[in-house]
Amino acid sequence: MKTAIAKAAVLLEAMPYIQKFKGSTVVIKFGGSVLENQELANQALRDIVFLEMVGIKVVIVHGGGKEISAELEKMAIPVKFIKGQRYTCKKTIKVVDDVLHNIINPRIVSTIESHGGKAVKLSGKNILVGHKLEPSSDTDNADLGFVGEVHNVDTREIKSILKDNIIPVITPLALGEDGKTIFNINADIAAAKVAEMLKANKLVFISDVPGVLKDSKNEDTLISTIYSDEIESYILDGTISGGMIPKIKSAQKALNAGANKVHMIDGRVKHSILLEIFTDTGIGTQILPVKN
Repeated sequence: MKTAIAKAAVLLEAMPYIQKFKGSTVVIKFGGSVLENQELANQALRDIVFLEMVGIKVVIVHGGGKEISAELEKMAIPVKFIKGQRYTCKKTIKVVDDVLHNIINPRIVSTIESHGGKAVKLSGKNILVGHKLEPSSDTDNADLGFVGEVHNVDTREIKSILKDNIIPVITPLALGEDGKTIFNINADIAAAKVAEMLKANKLVFISDVPGVLKDSKNEDTLISTIYSDEIESYILDGTISGGMIPKIKSAQKALNAGANKVHMIDGRVKHSILLEIFTDTGIGTQILPVKN
């Protein structure tokens, strides 16, 4: 009886959040070791199916960095990162395209379907329009090859899929305006741009880190809330560094475009998505617009 009462209490705590977010759009970036570990992926994707079943419109943009790196190493193609972004030559972009579309994306779709959800593969090449990322201080002034930025998202197909209560699962690749050149897009940045263009209520980054830490080696130093106007100071003092920089900056752009909140959560924690969205306390780091 005590267990049953506890379960009822959990449902009651979740009820106002379900009511609040029903019909809203949540963009979820799915990556890190959570993506590669089938047990963790099952756990996270089951929670995502729950979101869809209570009326939340979910869009997934996935990464695949470690599996891409493993395939490149197998093919003796050099793996190189600059400030968290992958240097992408002609050989690399072909491998990225193949791994994302033929290995990772179908696996996510089939896992969602195994949990009773509906999902469909959606290639970023069909909906994301990009251009070459030019060398800058964000890349140590290095040319990253076929790495791009997204400047437009064709949201019509995404909205059509959501209207049918299906979860679109998007690969982070963009097509150039020439209709031929394929650009590798940082999945965090792609997810943020999709959230921005859809004017999503929430953007959620699921990975294998607890959130933003004051001390990267100590998970007890988690920063639970960051306001948009604090981001630059955290970058300057080194709290936010490396691959976290493009993630946070893209989150900032999504907030500027109208997202109410960005969540960074640890997919290794059981039911982390539900805990963050449907409970009073939440977990991870939440990034909010400028504090009033």
